[in-house]
Amino acid sequence: MGMQLTGLTSTAGAEPLMDLNTTPLIDVMLVLLVMLIVTLPMQLHSVSLTIGGEPPDRVPVVHRVGIDFDGALSWDGQPLANSDALEARLRDIGTGPAATQPQVQIQPNRLVDYGRVAHVMATAQRSGVVNMGVLGNEAFVK
Repeated sequence: MGMQLTGLTSTAGAEPLMDLNTTPLIDVMLVLLVMLIVTLPMQLHSVSLTIGGEPPDRVPVVHRVGIDFDGALSWDGQPLANSDALEARLRDIGTGPAATQPQVQIQPNRLVDYGRVAHVMATAQRSGVVNMGVLGNEAFVK
């Protein structure tokens, strides 16, 4: 008198399990990630500054080159005839020693073509000007 369990031991239609157990794979990947993070060197973003020291012995001279929206140039508020006049003034500044050169500040109009600004900067660099800045970016710095 035995009891038959036909529903539990059916071999008809039995298929192997096709799912891959991904738990060990994820565990290994997490261990490797932690090892990578621990072994990476600490990145120090630092800039060495000398704070203090002596104040400068002279007030720096500043010349402002204005570039209007149509490409017209000015030197300290006075219009220049052409780019050759600007190049001559920049060459006068660039011939002096770098420590005593005046600062050249380029102030472009916000509508001027960038190529014109790049041309003025390249002219200043070719002329030997080492102390140069661009004004007008203050609006973008927060």
